[in-house]
Amino acid sequence: MHTQCKPEQIEFQGLGRRKVQAAFDGGHISSDGGALLLREVDRRFGITSGLAGCFTDHRREDLIEHSVLELLRQRIYGIALGYEDLNDHDDLMRDPLLGLVLEKRDPDGKERRRSFDRGKALASSSTLNRLELTSAYVEAKNRYWKIVHHPEKIEDLLIRLFLDSYEMLPEEIVLDFDATDDPLHGYQEGRFFHGYYRCYCYLPLYVTCGDRLLVSRLRTSDRDQSADATEILAHLVERIRERWPCVRIVVRADSGFAREELMSWCEANGVFYVLGLAKNMRLQKKIGKELVEAQELYEDTKHAARIFTHFMYRTRKSWSCSRRVIAKAEHLEKGSNPRFIVTNLPEEYATAKALYEDVYCARGDMENRIKEQQLDLFSDRTSTRTMRANQLRLWFSSIAYVVVSTMRRVALTGTRLAKATCGTIRVKLLKIGAQITVSVRRFLVRLASACPYQDVFIRAWRNLEQTPMRC
Repeated sequence: MHTQCKPEQIEFQGLGRRKVQAAFDGGHISSDGGALLLREVDRRFGITSGLAGCFTDHRREDLIEHSVLELLRQRIYGIALGYEDLNDHDDLMRDPLLGLVLEKRDPDGKERRRSFDRGKALASSSTLNRLELTSAYVEAKNRYWKIVHHPEKIEDLLIRLFLDSYEMLPEEIVLDFDATDDPLHGYQEGRFFHGYYRCYCYLPLYVTCGDRLLVSRLRTSDRDQSADATEILAHLVERIRERWPCVRIVVRADSGFAREELMSWCEANGVFYVLGLAKNMRLQKKIGKELVEAQELYEDTKHAARIFTHFMYRTRKSWSCSRRVIAKAEHLEKGSNPRFIVTNLPEEYATAKALYEDVYCARGDMENRIKEQQLDLFSDRTSTRTMRANQLRLWFSSIAYVVVSTMRRVALTGTRLAKATCGTIRVKLLKIGAQITVSVRRFLVRLASACPYQDVFIRAWRNLEQTPMRC
C-alpha cells in the first residue's frame, strides 16, 4: 500500500504496530558477492585474459579508460551473473564490487575524466555495444568502432582451454556433436525459415566433451545439420593430437551426422565414431526375427523387452562401403520401437548392448550442456543485425559457460553443488548480498550472514586456493 511519503521511500504492509519501509539508499551494497569466486577461477585459469588476446585494439592508449580485458570481463561476468542485456550495464556500472572483480584501479569511479562519468567505474551499454559491432575491416582512423575480434583465434582459444583443463593425459575422449535451433525475432543477417523447428532461426553447432566445451559455431539454418562437422572435426583432431598423440578419439552424434563425408574421414584418420542411424524398411527387415522375439517376450512379461544384435550394412547409394550397425529390437506397450546406430569401434570394445546403452545413449547429457548455455547463460540473445556480431555474442556466452563450468569442476568438487547447473550455481552461490567498504589499504567485502550456502562458498574458496595457476 502506497502512502504519502518521500518519493524514494517505499512503505509496505505493516507488522503489528510497526511500519515496514524500504528505500534504495543502502550505499555500497551489491547483490553479486559470489562474483569474487568468478574472478578467482578466471585468474587461475587465464580464461578472459586469453580471450583478450583474440582482439586487436586500435584505440589511442592515452584516451582509454576501459581496456579490452576489462570490457570482456564486464560482459562475460555479467552474463554469468544473470545480466543478459547490455542495458543492464547502465546501472551495473555503479557497482563497486564489479569494479573490484574487474580489477579497476578506481572501483568507485571517482577519478573518471569527465564529471558526468564520476561514480561510474564500469563501461556503459553503448561502449560494450561498440565492442560487439566492430566489423572485420577497421583502422585507427575509425571514430567509434576500433576493437576487432579474430574468430579463428577465439575458436583456437576454446580448444586450448579444453586441453589445459586436464591435469592428466586421458586414455580416451568422446566428442559430442549436436546442433540446435536459435529462434530469431527480427531480420538479422542469415535469417532463414527451418521446416523442422517451424520458425526463423540460426542453427548453431556445439561440440562438447563431458561438461567441457570445445566449439560453438553460429550457422544459418538453410543447411544440413552436419554441415561444417567434418572441417571442425579435422581441426579438433589436429589440435588434440598435437598435445596427446596417442589418445583414442570417439565422435558421438545423432542420426543427423551419419553422413558419408564424416564417417569416411574418421575411417581414414584413425578416429572412431558412434552415430545414430535413421531407421528404414531395409534395416527393420534385417532384425525381423529379433523384433518378433521382443514382441513375444513383452507379451509374456508385460514389461519392455529389448534384444540387441549387430550386422554389416551398406546403403544403396550414399555409403562407400559396408559398416557395422548395432540394432535394438524393442517392444513397448505402444508397439515396436527399433533403433539403430552405426560405428567403426571394434567388437571387443563393448557388447552391442553396452555400446548402445552405455556409450551412445550417454550423448543425451549433451542436451543439458546446450540447455545451460541457452537457458542459463543466454546464448540465444542473437539480436544484433550481423552474423559476425551474433557469433561474438554466442562466444561470450560460451566463455561464461567455461568460467562457470570450471568453477563447478574445480571449486565445487566435494560440495552440494558439485553437479549443479549453471543457473543453480548462480542463484545459490553467486547472488549473495555483499557490503563493500573501500579504503586506501583494502577492500572489505561483508557477505550476507544469513547466506545458506556459506559452507559451499568457503569450501570453493579453499579448493581454489589449492589449485595452481594455469595461465
